[in-house]
Order: sequence, then structure tokens, then C-alpha cells
Amino acid sequence: MSPPLKLALVGHTNVGKTSLLRTLTRDVEFGEVSPRASTTRHVEGARLSVDGQALLELYDTPGLEDAIALLDYLERLDRPGERLDGPARLARFLEGSEARQRYEQEAKVLRQLLASDAGLYVIDVREPVLAKYRDELAVLTMCGRPLLPVLNFVASASHREGEWREALARLGLHALVAFDSVAPPEDGERRLYESLALLLERSRSQLQRLIEDHEAQRQARRQAGNRLIAELLIDCAACRRSVAAQPVLEQGAISELRDAIRQREQRCVEALLRLYAFRSSDAKAADLPLLDGRWGDDLFNPETLKQLGIKVGGGMAAGAATGVGVDLLVGGITLGAAAALGAVIGGSAQTLRNYGERLKGKLKGQRELTVDDAVLRLLALRQQQLLAALNVRGHAAVDAITLNAPRETLWRQGKLPAPLNVARAHPEWSSLNPGARLEEAERAEQVERLCSDLSMQPVG
Repeated sequence: MSPPLKLALVGHTNVGKTSLLRTLTRDVEFGEVSPRASTTRHVEGARLSVDGQALLELYDTPGLEDAIALLDYLERLDRPGERLDGPARLARFLEGSEARQRYEQEAKVLRQLLASDAGLYVIDVREPVLAKYRDELAVLTMCGRPLLPVLNFVASASHREGEWREALARLGLHALVAFDSVAPPEDGERRLYESLALLLERSRSQLQRLIEDHEAQRQARRQAGNRLIAELLIDCAACRRSVAAQPVLEQGAISELRDAIRQREQRCVEALLRLYAFRSSDAKAADLPLLDGRWGDDLFNPETLKQLGIKVGGGMAAGAATGVGVDLLVGGITLGAAAALGAVIGGSAQTLRNYGERLKGKLKGQRELTVDDAVLRLLALRQQQLLAALNVRGHAAVDAITLNAPRETLWRQGKLPAPLNVARAHPEWSSLNPGARLEEAERAEQVERLCSDLSMQPVG
């Protein structure tokens, strides 16, 4: 079994070395990320493994602070008649007192790079190309280890990526990779490891395993995220509240439902954040624009009518399918309510048990409050937007994701996916309802169908 590949993250102070390591390890707690200079004072390591085998060890190092003076000092270490190569010159430096005093931080960096197979030279491309960076590279190349420049913060509007590419080419460094530790591209890690494989041919198989594992995990996270969203939508579509037809009680029920849906969405947000290894404070569900609830009578959606034995497509069923529900009128009941009552009376005992109490409640002046179709669409879009954002969010990001309502046309229009229409007829499928039965095979089947629908309709 091959030993793990050792990489030292090196570079000037405050260029994002710790940020890059957080993103590569998906660990928001690694080290300390701060705009203050010289935040990292000691070498810290992390390990990436696949199936229990350690494939890569990453070492975060302190920032180089005075490379200009250090290079000057190193060039004076040759004795008369000597012409030391880089590693020999560094060995002499590291044995001397200056490595323990004035250049203590730089010595830590050089020792780690000498103990590693290669180095990632991290560059903040928002900074101009200055002489001190050229001197840093001159010092680091004395270690005799392959260096891969990593252009960090390329997603910033003020980046100088072109200038840095030209400067690195003039120094003979043509193999490099653009990466952003705050907003990395989806294929960022793959390109980084592929670039390393060009410099470290003997480690190609290890790096290829990392690439394949990263892709498999990315797909698994996305699928698990879609399943969390599907569970949320099924829960909300099947949720219902029964309330007496009195304005004060109706408004109270609307408020209670709104709070329940909002809390359920927040639980989904938190679950998605855990799935992607982010903090619970990294995103918050904004208030939902519920449209005073959904006052349609779900008792008569096509799925319910089919269970009642009423053929969808004719008479009262066709009216119900287009939004004509059952409701109390002053002094009587609608024709639809009478027809539905007759259907229940003529039905089986099972049908009476399932629907008799709900119809009885309707005839006594009860109304059923459910979630508006538009709100379900909005929930789906918001969570898909969050999922897409998490998929390209680096673990060094500090600003919370804000979830705002998409443009009105995106969530007020279109048909609901079939699994949500089915769920409307099954209040027992919602964890928000008393007596929920969440293990039913049919519910699981509809969750998987909806998960598949979401996977085919990603939202950026």
C-alpha cells in the first residue's frame, strides 16, 4: 500500500491557505480564517482517506512574511569558493540560529515543504504582482519540490488572474490551477488533482481515486439533498388543518399553519447544511409568502375522487378537478356536497371510515386548510436554490446564504408534480399531522418519484 501523498500549502501571509484547506477537507472548523495577517502560526495537518486508506495529507503552514530579506540572507550563506544548490543552502540555514529567531516562521514553512512531496503555492489574485512574491517563489524552489501555483479568489470581481498567469509563466511555472476557496467551481478539485498528477506521475493512481471519490460523494450529496426536499414537499402537501368556519378561528388556523410550514422548511434547510458540512447559521429560511393558506377542498381532488369510486372526468368530478369544491352555503349545502355525501353512503365501510368523519365535519361547518400550490412551488424552488448554492460553496465562506423568493412567474405558474397531488389525498403522510404514518410503502414510492423529478429539474 502506497504511503499518502504529502502536500504543503505555502505562500504569503493571508492569501487563503487555511481557507483552501477548509474547502478541500470540507471542514469549516479547521484552523482559523481571519482578515488579520499571520493568523496561522504553526503547521497544522489534515488527512483525506478513501475506504479507510489515507491517500493525501495536507499541511497548512504559516505565511511567509519577509521573503525579500530571507532571500538576501540565503544568498550570503555560501562560503568562499562554494556554490551550494538550493537544498544544501536551506539545510545550512535551518541549522543556524536565524532559523530559530528572526526567520522562525519562514523556517517552519521550509521544513514542512522539504518533508512533503510537493507544495501548493497559494496566491491571492486580487493582489498585484509584487517583487516579494517573486522572492517567495525563489526561496521555495530551493526546496527542490514540485510547486503548483493555486490562483485563489478568482471569483472576485477585482481579480488580476491574467497578470499572475503572465508573471508565473515568466518564472517558468506554466502548470497552475485556478481555484476559489469561497466559491469553488464544481470541477475545481478534479482540476487541482489532475494538475498535481502532471507533476507527480507516481501518485497519479492515488489522485485518480480521490477524483472518483469526490465525484461519487458529490452525486450522493445531491441525491440525498433532493430526497430531503422531496420529504419536505410531501409533508407540506399532505398537511391539513380543520377549523370551524368563523373568521377569528380561521385566521388563527392560518397563522398556525404558516408557522408549522416555516419551521418545517427551516428543518429542511438545517438538514441540507448538515449534509454539506456547513454551520446551521450559514443559511436561514426567509418568511414564506403564504397566500392566506389554500382554502380549496382537497377532499375532492382527483386522487380522492378515485378512492371514493367516482370516475374522474365527468359531472361533479370534473368540477372538483378544476377547483369547484364543497363548502357550506347560507341555509344549505352545495350540490357537490350532496353528491359527495351520496357517494360515501353508497361506498364501502373502509371508505366511510376514511372519509365519513371529514364529510361530517364539512356539513357541520368545518373547513379544511391546506398549503397553497404556489407555496409548494416556492418551497421547491427555494430549497433547490439552496442545494445548488451549497454544491458550489467553499467551506471558507463566511457570509450566510440568503434565500429570497424567486421571480413571481417562476413559482406561481405550472402544474404540481404528480406525487404532490397524490399526497394531498393522504394526510397521514405528513409528519405535521397527528397520527402520521410515514413508513407506508406508497408514501416512500411517491417520495422517490418526486426526488427523481427534482433531480431532472435543477435550479441554479
